[in-house]
Amino acid sequence: MKFYDRHKELTLLKRIEEQSQDVAQMTFMVGRRRIGKTTLLLHAYRESTCLYFFVAKKSEVLLVEEFMEEVRGKLNIAVYGEIKTFAQLFDLLMNASKSQHFTLIIDEFQEFETVNRSVFSDMQRIWDLNKDESKINLIMSGSIFSMMKRIFEGSKEPLFGRATNRIHLKAFDINTIKEILSDYYPGYNNEDLLAFYMLTGGVAKYIELLIMGRAFTFDAIIDLVFDENSLFLSEGKNVLIEEFGKDYANYFSIMSLIASGKTSRVEIESVMEIQTGGFLDRLESEYGLIRKVRPIFAKPNSRSVKYLVEDNFLSFWFRFVYKYRSAVEASNMEFLKEIVRRDYSVYGGRILEKYFTEKLIHKQSYNIIGSYWERNNMNEIDIVAVDDLNKKILIAEVKRNADKISIPVLKEKAANLMLKHKDYSIDFVGFSMEDM
Repeated sequence: MKFYDRHKELTLLKRIEEQSQDVAQMTFMVGRRRIGKTTLLLHAYRESTCLYFFVAKKSEVLLVEEFMEEVRGKLNIAVYGEIKTFAQLFDLLMNASKSQHFTLIIDEFQEFETVNRSVFSDMQRIWDLNKDESKINLIMSGSIFSMMKRIFEGSKEPLFGRATNRIHLKAFDINTIKEILSDYYPGYNNEDLLAFYMLTGGVAKYIELLIMGRAFTFDAIIDLVFDENSLFLSEGKNVLIEEFGKDYANYFSIMSLIASGKTSRVEIESVMEIQTGGFLDRLESEYGLIRKVRPIFAKPNSRSVKYLVEDNFLSFWFRFVYKYRSAVEASNMEFLKEIVRRDYSVYGGRILEKYFTEKLIHKQSYNIIGSYWERNNMNEIDIVAVDDLNKKILIAEVKRNADKISIPVLKEKAANLMLKHKDYSIDFVGFSMEDM
């Protein structure tokens, strides 16, 4: 697959490299697994002197041995004595960077937690002693969000306050998804686009897998996902099991319930029969996997709260794979396909709402975008977008079928909003598959 998008990130990485020629730069990059962090970094520095270290789960001695091969192949430096620890290697590189500029990428950096946790304090000491004379462009990338955040932003951690830059790599936006579909399946229609967006959410690796499988339509995508040998079937567990550790069952159950439409804490706890407040807080603040939403214009402490799964693929996986894991284990793929086809109308409708919300965000015309509902979920409105600068509000209903959109009914639902915003001009619109 050719390299797509990432224009902002490439510009930033180029600027950081330029700055590092005068003063050492330490950047940490986070992003979920499969998002394209490694591809981006290697592409950004393909024409520079660049060392690439991948921190695998093996002994420190073996890792350092592998890293030294990379050093000998890329840098012309004298090595005296044996280098057996990462601290020795990092000290060597920091000293070398005083006389020559280069980029050092350390991928899956958080795995040093398992290999040898003292690496973090060793790096802090060596960095502090050498950074003022160094010309290194040091980039540490990791896919376990909670661990990377703690390593660099935890006030009690050795590397706290050392990073000069932070990059959070997100999925491709809908315009890039459209570009990719146009390149590989020029005759795509909006149903194809919705299915492609639903499953991949713009995650580079999932897009690549669909391209390799020539799966560009809803039926082809479902056939690929629910194949006995499909990588997608175990993907949710593979992505998250390290994040959650021994408590993964509770987290997985909560994510599955949210993906299935039980979006309030009361609904979740009625099924699980345990207190879930702590789990929900960690899923949002530590792991960044769910998002807490309140009705637009609600007070920050409002108890009217719903939870949404942020990641499209994980939402799909928890809704249709994890929920029916017994069918997966029994290899009953036809049953699973029928479940998806049965529920796709409703589920796809929610994804369509997300699609149009993202589309409005990319327009950069509004400072607040959200949804609206009143007590007991009355008068629900799919999208409310506010432009406080120009005193404009857009109120939208989203339906797969345009014929089912009723602007008069939408205006009735918005009666209270209109009363509270008399000094705003309000536009009422309907979004359907035709508008994608």
